[in-house]
Amino acid sequence: MTLSELKSKTAKKSRKRVGRGNGSGHGTYSCRGMKGQKARTGGKRRPGFEGGQTPFLRRMPKLKGFKNPNRIKYQIVNTGQLNVFDENSNITKEDLLSKKITSKKNQPVKLLSGKGKLEKKITITVDKASKQAIKDLESQKGKVELPKQTKEAPKNQPKEEK
Repeated sequence: MTLSELKSKTAKKSRKRVGRGNGSGHGTYSCRGMKGQKARTGGKRRPGFEGGQTPFLRRMPKLKGFKNPNRIKYQIVNTGQLNVFDENSNITKEDLLSKKITSKKNQPVKLLSGKGKLEKKITITVDKASKQAIKDLESQKGKVELPKQTKEAPKNQPKEEK
């Protein structure tokens, strides 16, 4: 072994030299085959090209509408489900979770008046309630407590002065 036969560990493979005569094995057609789009200069096709047939993405139906990223999904509680609680009790979201009326701790709760009738006087604290549900609770001398919702004036309009 001589010094000229030693190879570096980082030695790179030499690139394929095409179009340098038939003796090299890469002459005449220069590894491009005969004729056709791929044999020509600039004969590349864009990603997703399917040989002229209607591409997959154009065959898919267009989506209608959009999904609102700010949508709030409420857990529904019907007034008839509240009969499991004692008379004159104060019900919170934690109580609803412990009785397995709701399933998620951090998701807001909405009270509706459907499926069954309320027969007890109770006070309930929820995030939202329908007008009919509030009316049903008040008819039983009960009460619905909702969190205060603050409305801010639009920032681009000046506030009115008295």
